[in-house]
Amino acid sequence: MENSSNGEIPEDANEHCPGTQSEAAGKSDACEGCPNQQICATAPKGPDPDLLPIAERMATVKHKILVLSGKGGVGKSTFSAQLSFALAAMDYQVGLLDIDICGPSIPKMLGLEGQDIHQSNLGWSPCYVESNLGVMSIGFMLPNPDEAVVWRGPRKNSLIKQFVKDVYWGELDYLVVDAPPGTSDEHISIVQYLLETGIDGAIIVTTPQQVSLIDVRKEISFCKKVGINILGVVENMSGLCQPLSDVKFLKPSETGQPSDVTEWALQYMKEKAPELLNLMAYSEVFDSSGGGAMKMCQEMGIRFLGKVPLDPQLCKAAEQGKSCFEDQKCTASAAALKSIIDELIPKRAAEDGV
Repeated sequence: MENSSNGEIPEDANEHCPGTQSEAAGKSDACEGCPNQQICATAPKGPDPDLLPIAERMATVKHKILVLSGKGGVGKSTFSAQLSFALAAMDYQVGLLDIDICGPSIPKMLGLEGQDIHQSNLGWSPCYVESNLGVMSIGFMLPNPDEAVVWRGPRKNSLIKQFVKDVYWGELDYLVVDAPPGTSDEHISIVQYLLETGIDGAIIVTTPQQVSLIDVRKEISFCKKVGINILGVVENMSGLCQPLSDVKFLKPSETGQPSDVTEWALQYMKEKAPELLNLMAYSEVFDSSGGGAMKMCQEMGIRFLGKVPLDPQLCKAAEQGKSCFEDQKCTASAAALKSIIDELIPKRAAEDGV
């Protein structure tokens, strides 16, 4: 980006761009047809007086981690929820902030559906899963969970500002921010409000196929443009993996309606080859012939954090609002998630004793 007296000028801006902080940004004749026109027109201009109270509020938060994705439906919120559960289980004080204004799924994934936000003289109080795991989401503010949030950018920006300025988190070791997919108003707002307070970085979640990786490359470009450190990329849904004993066996038929022969198949293995029942069954769901997230990270010089398989038990834990680490059911996914979290946390914690 170039700089002018009226703020930065994006690389893809039109000729005679007035600057992103100009009062004419997004409104002048020179802005017609510019890909940044809508963002510039709705973005706040000049120094924001709320940045100081935001910095004061965030002064009690030691680490801030953004969880991003280029493509929707890749399991980003599931990862955010399980990361928060894991950090809380490690006895950290954790906050989970859901800024997906139009599709808030965090309340369900944390088992907090139906909860309400309370106000005190200190500000908005998060809803708590445990004493050391608080959650804030627009999902707690909707009178009807089926109600659509049809908001333009400025109203979204205003609510996100309230989340970081008015929510009383108290002393936090980690604030995990679950963002919507893409690089839109919500992302620009959270970066604008938190960057000066210190963001540790972003974890980017993807699935293995090129359709997802194309958008993830854009997300990586966004992080570089706004100065966010990329902590690494997680390849989620990296093949369907589950114990063979949990697999359903079907026998095809000429009618196109297969019959369920699971009971027979499991009994046959138990009698003839019982050792098979201790194996895991794996099947590639998304095409990874292009090398997946690992190859992309190698090409772009980005840290690859690891793969998490598509695990039906993890999906069930998310539906029930539970941690996948509580029991031994998520055998395929829990170990992969723990490995990724252990890769991220100890190194950061060792730096300052957190």
